[in-house]
Amino acid sequence: MLSLVWERRPSYNNNVEISANRFVTYGKLVYYAVFAMLYGMLGSLSDLTMVNSTWTKGHISYLWKMAGKIHVVFPPVDTKSLKDLPTTTTATATDKGGGREKMIISIGQFRPEKDHALQLQSFAKFLSMHDGTMKKMGVKLVLIGSCRGENDKKRVTQLQKLANELNVADDVTFVLNEPYSVLKDYLRRASVGVHTMWNEHFGIGVVEMMAAGLVTVAHDSGGPKSDIILRPWVFKDLDSSDSSDSSTATTDSTGCLASTAEGYAEAFYQVFRRESEVKSEEIVQIRENGRKSAERFSDEVFMDSFKETMLPLFKNRPRLKLRWQE
Repeated sequence: MLSLVWERRPSYNNNVEISANRFVTYGKLVYYAVFAMLYGMLGSLSDLTMVNSTWTKGHISYLWKMAGKIHVVFPPVDTKSLKDLPTTTTATATDKGGGREKMIISIGQFRPEKDHALQLQSFAKFLSMHDGTMKKMGVKLVLIGSCRGENDKKRVTQLQKLANELNVADDVTFVLNEPYSVLKDYLRRASVGVHTMWNEHFGIGVVEMMAAGLVTVAHDSGGPKSDIILRPWVFKDLDSSDSSDSSTATTDSTGCLASTAEGYAEAFYQVFRRESEVKSEEIVQIRENGRKSAERFSDEVFMDSFKETMLPLFKNRPRLKLRWQE
């Protein structure tokens, strides 16, 4: 955050009025520097600290220079209930409710830091690629999330206006404040998952999409980059002369990383074109790899990691005795 303010980059928590004014920016930098110092002093009193990703550990280690041991304990994700969802675009005898549809979904509250606008911009670029080939295929974007209050509802209205301006409103659906059963149904039906939050500490939604068998395109930063999508897909153009070996070169990939509208659009295009042509087995392999990788964040793994981290703290401390027990 300090670097963002120092570089005077506008953001959801560093608006244009502040970033454009040099003196206000310096004042904010002083405030953040003092806050970071106090934050580090208090953090240094901790005997044991648990963080939810490697990226967060690096962040905390930098600020809490004198802190005790810092352990990474990944948050629990219900991967078990998502294992049976299909990984192919066509229904089979074992699939529950049919195969995958030409659909991209996003999971997350409608907060400014989730950057849903980037999703819409990426989708618009994707539909316009190669003379609108993808638009003719009927690919849809579904934004699923909850609204905490009036500000979030206004944000959804602004996103709907943006979809109109980008001429993609007919291909975009907003699903608001629905129960988990509705989310799970979309996880079953969709082909691709998208995540656009910059420097998210972990990314439970990313793991859920991978566990459900979606080809997930996450932001190239924070927890998704450091811990979740460890082997991003490096795709080659199907029209290139060396594309014949692309499937063997990427069979260990677990998803995609991107940071710009162009990067997201290209990832969407590579997935849907392969599924519609000759490389669908490559996409199925990425789905299966992502699902297997997501098991590292299951409820069972969390329980084991939590106990392994906490028990030494109690073993090393003398048992408290009351006066009448002495």
